[in-house]
Amino acid sequence: MSLNYIKNFYEGCLRPPTVIGQFHTLFFGSVRMFFLGVLGFAVYGNEALHFSCEPDKREVNLFCYNQFRPITPQVFWALQLVTVLVPGAIFHLYAACKNIAQEDILQRPAYTVFYILSVLLRIILEVVAFWLQSQLFGFQVNPLYRCDAGPLDKKFNITRCMVPEHFEKTIFLIAMYTFTVITIMLCIAEIFEILCRRLGFLKSP
Repeated sequence: MSLNYIKNFYEGCLRPPTVIGQFHTLFFGSVRMFFLGVLGFAVYGNEALHFSCEPDKREVNLFCYNQFRPITPQVFWALQLVTVLVPGAIFHLYAACKNIAQEDILQRPAYTVFYILSVLLRIILEVVAFWLQSQLFGFQVNPLYRCDAGPLDKKFNITRCMVPEHFEKTIFLIAMYTFTVITIMLCIAEIFEILCRRLGFLKSP
């Protein structure tokens, strides 16, 4: 399979049919993933190693860190990125199997409805991810965490733990919330663009 065939296949089938959709793909694929992959590792990469409690024992630190982080932020955000890609991937797979050209997506009502449903599902997944992130991580990382270490050893009871680089993590949390909100807004704007093109207010690209 030649590179030209792959390029034409991507441009004809995999590229979103709207201008906003193409911008969303660029934003999603470059800025958001770069931010998570590079800066996320820098901020959260060694969090477990520098998470310390009183008394500073390895088993206490591990127990309290698992209590503090039921799931690590990097894993959660990676799952979020993969999950929100699924609706678009299903649609593009369907388009590839049916040999649907890019210009036909917004011209045939059935294809348009299918594509809008994939965008709506993407919005729902982003909203659910936003809610889960707020429940798991909150909106601010405190420098101290009170850990209930009683199940590990009754003599420990409630112990205090130091959260490393809490201010940087708070900034990163806000940034990830912002990315989610921007993605939701782009998806909503894409639906409006599709409706405007269907109603004839905008010319097809």
